[in-house]
Amino acid sequence: ARVENGLVIGTTTSLPAASATVNKFLGIPFAQSPPERFSPPRAAPHVSTINATAWKPACIQQFTYPLASQQFTELVFNNPPPQESEDCLYLNIYAPATQSEDSKGLAVMFWIYGGSLEFGNAGQPTYDGSHFAGCENVIVVTTNYRTNVFGFPSSPELPLSGHNLGFLDQRFALEWVQRNIHAFGGDPTKVTIFGESAGAFSVDTLLTSFPKGSSPPFRGAILESGQYSYRPTPPTSSVPAWYNLTAELGCPGSFGSNLSCVRAASATDIQRIIDVNSLTFNPVADNITLVSNPAQRRVMGEIANIPVMGGTNAQEGRVFEVGQNNITAFLDTFFGSSPALVTAIKEAYPLGVDGLNTPYDVISQIFTEYYFQCSQALWANASAASGIPTWRYYFNASFTNTQSYPGLGVFHSSEIPIVFSTYPTVNVTTQEYALSRFMRGAWAAFAKNPANGPGWNAVGTGTGGAVLSTASDGLPGGILMGSNGTVQQGAWDLGVLGDVGNVHGSGVTVLPQSVVDGRCGLFVPVYEAILKAS
Repeated sequence: ARVENGLVIGTTTSLPAASATVNKFLGIPFAQSPPERFSPPRAAPHVSTINATAWKPACIQQFTYPLASQQFTELVFNNPPPQESEDCLYLNIYAPATQSEDSKGLAVMFWIYGGSLEFGNAGQPTYDGSHFAGCENVIVVTTNYRTNVFGFPSSPELPLSGHNLGFLDQRFALEWVQRNIHAFGGDPTKVTIFGESAGAFSVDTLLTSFPKGSSPPFRGAILESGQYSYRPTPPTSSVPAWYNLTAELGCPGSFGSNLSCVRAASATDIQRIIDVNSLTFNPVADNITLVSNPAQRRVMGEIANIPVMGGTNAQEGRVFEVGQNNITAFLDTFFGSSPALVTAIKEAYPLGVDGLNTPYDVISQIFTEYYFQCSQALWANASAASGIPTWRYYFNASFTNTQSYPGLGVFHSSEIPIVFSTYPTVNVTTQEYALSRFMRGAWAAFAKNPANGPGWNAVGTGTGGAVLSTASDGLPGGILMGSNGTVQQGAWDLGVLGDVGNVHGSGVTVLPQSVVDGRCGLFVPVYEAILKAS
């Protein structure tokens, strides 16, 4: 494939279940790499040929101490560990090798990885887009972007527009796709952005920064376990972290004049200091890549009307709260300023009821609903209310071969290998195979026609009475009705993917949101207070 910066040589792979062979182009530079440290991305130089046959290194990653926490995070989210380098501004493209002559170009799915904006890597085997390309006839692009202090430096010497370099990298890669994806059989007008966790946060920053009537470089968006508009914690300044870094590096001079010192330091020294000292570098509201009032813009209909799909996993919090068993201490950390709320939460999550058998279960479920599920519900319903076509899912299936640590259940990020069909090939269950095929197909269907959705009712539509249930293998997706035949009130607009009750579903079961969101009202005042304060 010939692109603006050279002739790209990739590899071809065939998958047993796929109808098409897949062309893989791994490690295409979308910008000059390595970039100048703490500077925005610049155009990649032209070369005669680009050898795109292997994933490039990850950008420099941060896994903060204490050591046990660092090792656990790496086990779950950085496995296998990639090489790391500042020479990292590369993307990967997975495209069907055979395409019909008359097609204008295929739909493109542009993946942004998660990792708390501290780590992540487009070359993780989990993010291999071959099954999408070979089985669903879409093109997948996965891109690297800078994270932690390398992506979000909070130096007072940098202009405000030069703080969110990681977001600028993402946009630079998106623009590269606009100009070059036709060379791989893609249609630049058919791009859907999708991401998980910090990747979904990034997707929402893109959605909220393009005003109504503008033409963003994408036409659909999927947000897995994350969004930016309704924050569960208030944003904090990273300037103290920057000063801490400069002090640890021994930079001379006043606080306002040590950018050159940090630029000259070795990447490994910087990485060690931010890891050991747990220094956090957050994006700042520059009103270019990150707007200061995303929820208001969404509610007022001031953002581009792009169809969206978003959802969360049933047990997001289990991976973050391993080893926690003091419910009171946990509640005081998050909600200590409101004793009445702490009491109400304790009553709403009683120990020994509904599978909450241990303090760890209780803590994890509160974290799941407060940090992910209820804020995503607000996001979905606000989007729909402002006239944006919106779909919401709830992922509820766990498989032994995707448990990177015992007992994590339906944990944060566990849907990704099911969406990409990159789960391990050992101990695969019938449900896992079928659910993966179903979800991959739903995500691809959304990308091919975002306004049509993934195949179930849009938020705010759909009436009760009968459960809508479809699965790719004819197994029932599950049915939920009251013992006397009554059904939940309200719109039937939540796509439950996987299990409903004790039925192992391999497709979608459509239910009212109230089935899973019953406790979300507790947290709305907290989200609102954070919105007002920020």
